[in-house]
Amino acid sequence: MAAESTVLTGAQVVLPSGTGVQDLAVHGARITAAPPPDARRLDLTGHYLIPGFVDLHNHGGGGASFSGGPEAVRKALHTHRTHGTTTLVASTVTDDMDVLTRQAGVLSEFAEDGEIAGIHFEGPFISPCRKGAHSEALLRHPDPADVRKLIDAARGQARMVTLATELPGGIDSVRLLVEHGVIAAIGHTDATYEQTREAIEAGATVATHLFNAMPPLGHRAPGPVAALLEDPRVTVELINDGTHLHPAALELAFRLAGAERVAFITDAMDAAGIGDGRYLLGPLEVDVAGGVARLTEGGAIAGSTLTLDRAFKRAVTVDGITVEDAVQALCVNPARLLGRWDEIGSLEPGKFADVLVLDQNFDLKGVMRQGSWVKPLQLA
Repeated sequence: MAAESTVLTGAQVVLPSGTGVQDLAVHGARITAAPPPDARRLDLTGHYLIPGFVDLHNHGGGGASFSGGPEAVRKALHTHRTHGTTTLVASTVTDDMDVLTRQAGVLSEFAEDGEIAGIHFEGPFISPCRKGAHSEALLRHPDPADVRKLIDAARGQARMVTLATELPGGIDSVRLLVEHGVIAAIGHTDATYEQTREAIEAGATVATHLFNAMPPLGHRAPGPVAALLEDPRVTVELINDGTHLHPAALELAFRLAGAERVAFITDAMDAAGIGDGRYLLGPLEVDVAGGVARLTEGGAIAGSTLTLDRAFKRAVTVDGITVEDAVQALCVNPARLLGRWDEIGSLEPGKFADVLVLDQNFDLKGVMRQGSWVKPLQLA
C-alpha cells in the first residue's frame, strides 16, 4: 500500500531558520520537500506548527509508571504522546539493584522497538542529603561496578544516569559513562562548586532539574548551581510547572545559560494527565493535591504532574519566552543532546513527521507522530 501524503497549509511553521506561513508536507513517516500532486491538503490557517516535544526525564503518567510492567509503560507513553511528547526518555527511580536491572530489561525492549528514546536512571547513586522523593534506605555510592551493571542491563539503551558525583566513586563513574556513550548528569547532589567543576571536567554534561535537590546558590559557597550554569558544555534541565521554580529562578537560568542550553523536562510521575489522589513513586507513597505531588511521609516534592504542552504554554504566555526559544528548549536542545538531531527536533525535510498543531492561545489541537495522528485534530 502506498504511503499516505498530507500537506498542512496556512499555519505559522516554526523552523530553525525562522517562523512564517508556509506548507508542511508529510509523506509516510517523514517530512518531505516534494509531496505527490494528489496529497491530501489540510487548511490550518490561524494555527502554529511546531516539532514534537522531546522529554529527557519522565517517570510516568496516566496513572502508570515507567518502572512498572509493559502495560504500565504503554499507558504512560500514550498519556504523554497525547500531550505532545513524541520522543521520551523513560526514567526509573531509586530501588534495589535487582529491581532496577529487571526494569531496564523491560524498558530496553521498548527502546529497541523505537517506542522510547532510551532509559534514564535517576538513582540510586545520589546523596542522602538531597534525596528528594527517593528512599534513603535504598541509596548507594556510585561504585563504577554497580553503574556498569545498569548499563549492561539496558542492553545499549541507557541514555543518562543521574549521579551525586561528590560521593565515593562518582568521578570514576562519570568517566565510565562517557566511555560507554551514556550521558552523565549531576543531580540530587550536595557537591561544592569545586567538586561540580571536577565532575564537568570528567565529562558530565547535564544538570538534573537545576536548582531542585541541590544546595542553593550562595555568595560565598556558590555550589553546583553556579558551576552548572556557567559552563557552556552543560545542558540544564528545568521543570517549568510554576511549583518547582520561582519565575525569577527560571529567568536567571535562561539568561545565564541561554536558550541553547536549556531543556524543559516534566520529571512527571504517575499522576500526570490524571489528577489529584494517592500514588506510588517507586516504593514511596505520594499525595497529589492541587496538581502538586508530595511524599505522604515528610512532604517533600515528589516529581511533577506536568505535561510538556503545559510547560510550553506557560513558557510563552507567563514567562515571556519567545515561541522560538521555547521550541529550542523543548525540541531542539534535547534532540541534539540525544544525538537524534538528524531525525527529530525540527520540521525539516527528511526528519520524522513529529508535528504539533497549536491554536493562537497555544493550546494543543493535534499531535502527529511519525506521520500518524496520535491526537486527532480538534479544529473549531
